[in-house]
Amino acid sequence: GFLPALKQVGNVAGLPGICGKSIALPDAHSGYGFSIGGVAATDLSNEDAVVSPGGVGFDINCGVRLLKSNLFEEDVSEYIEQIAEGLYRNIPVGVGTNGAITVTNNELDSILKDGMKWCLEENICWEEDLEMCEEKGCFEMADPNVVSKYAKSRGLKQSGSLGSGNHYAEIQVVDEIYDEEAAAVMGLEKGMVCIMIHCGSRGLGHQVCSDFVNSMSKTILKDPSLQLNDRQLACCRVNTELGQNYLKAMAAASNFAFVNRTVIAHQVRRVFSDIFGKSAKNLEMDMIYDVSHNIAKQETHIVDDVEKEVLVHRKGATRA
Repeated sequence: GFLPALKQVGNVAGLPGICGKSIALPDAHSGYGFSIGGVAATDLSNEDAVVSPGGVGFDINCGVRLLKSNLFEEDVSEYIEQIAEGLYRNIPVGVGTNGAITVTNNELDSILKDGMKWCLEENICWEEDLEMCEEKGCFEMADPNVVSKYAKSRGLKQSGSLGSGNHYAEIQVVDEIYDEEAAAVMGLEKGMVCIMIHCGSRGLGHQVCSDFVNSMSKTILKDPSLQLNDRQLACCRVNTELGQNYLKAMAAASNFAFVNRTVIAHQVRRVFSDIFGKSAKNLEMDMIYDVSHNIAKQETHIVDDVEKEVLVHRKGATRA
């Protein structure tokens, strides 16, 4: 609800080392710790600055990927049922489901470390896909060694699956063009068929968040200087070993999410290729963007006319 979300925005404003204001976007609603649609940065020059897993969320690097095509609504209208059946058959969905591909423990570590670069080596994506993806599909500080065995076990069989909740792989049509120049750059036209994919890091990301929330909650009990307005805002100082390990594990889970969406996109391209009898390249199924909305990132911003290095928590929010 909106009123609980407002309370959460106020609670976040009390985080140690916060830089500027705690922000709620227009569609903010209550979440775990932070509101969903909440943004807050902590000042990395302040030794008290914290990182809070609640500011990222349990579904680390939940994000949205958009693919285009050169097909128009009239081209696909008679194939809707076939497309729906093909997607449902090739993209697992639901709580606890296995993914479209099976990987070994070593391959999982490579996914966690290298993200979409692993997909490129396995011919699961196109080289240009990486250019259209946030961080080019890989958070470089990722370290598989700080991801728990249990988190890895939860993700081992889930690459290429949507999960549940509000996640989807949806066939869409460009209904209106508001910026002709931007649309032209992206190769989009009115009536064109696109595919949007919304999902994240599945059970692996959820477990990474749970592991570090538990560890940070124990740390808070031993550190009276970390006074919080809400226990769900469990946090630790960024410059501690625990803080750095969380960021490394979060990055690894983010890479897993990039790969998850990449495998799903690969399955989408296969389905369209099979149905329309053309390669995905000939169907021009290019990736327009892939952007995360559950992430914490170190960035440089101007705050009160001063350039600062900050850690920006974005939960249900993307970069502008």
